[in-house]
Amino acid sequence: MTTDLLSRRTLLATGGAVVATGFSGLLVPARAQDLAATPSMRGGSNNYRPDAPIVDRIGGGGFWMSGTVRRAGDGAPLAGQRIQIWAHTTEGYERDPQSHGATLTDSNGMFRLEMPQIVPAFGQAHGHLAYDSGDFETVFLRPVMSSRKDTSLEAHFVLRPV
Repeated sequence: MTTDLLSRRTLLATGGAVVATGFSGLLVPARAQDLAATPSMRGGSNNYRPDAPIVDRIGGGGFWMSGTVRRAGDGAPLAGQRIQIWAHTTEGYERDPQSHGATLTDSNGMFRLEMPQIVPAFGQAHGHLAYDSGDFETVFLRPVMSSRKDTSLEAHFVLRPV
């Protein structure tokens, strides 16, 4: 028995798909249309300092905080967004001014800032991050490290316009 690649059944199924989705569905890549905004985390705003300076590095470094910033709805990366970072580290407490700094996202919506090693506070090794620039709703994050020996931590923001 031979198999025809272009059988009547294949032709009808393909034609039906084109009618259902239109030709544009075949030419335009899929996008995230319903990407939900990130909610603020409980305890994320503890020891927050409005207008912390943009810095190249916090303290002596050795630990990397990184992540992404995207727009709610379509997931587009957001360039030039200010992210404030602070933590309890080997060089200071969360409340200390020298434990705070901010950075900006690059053209791909990514940020990365070096800081001293995060150490446990109240039994958990965690960082604090905030988006607080005003174009989008303020979001505070408080990610917890899986191990106190980790030398990096990621946090991702999906922001809703104000």
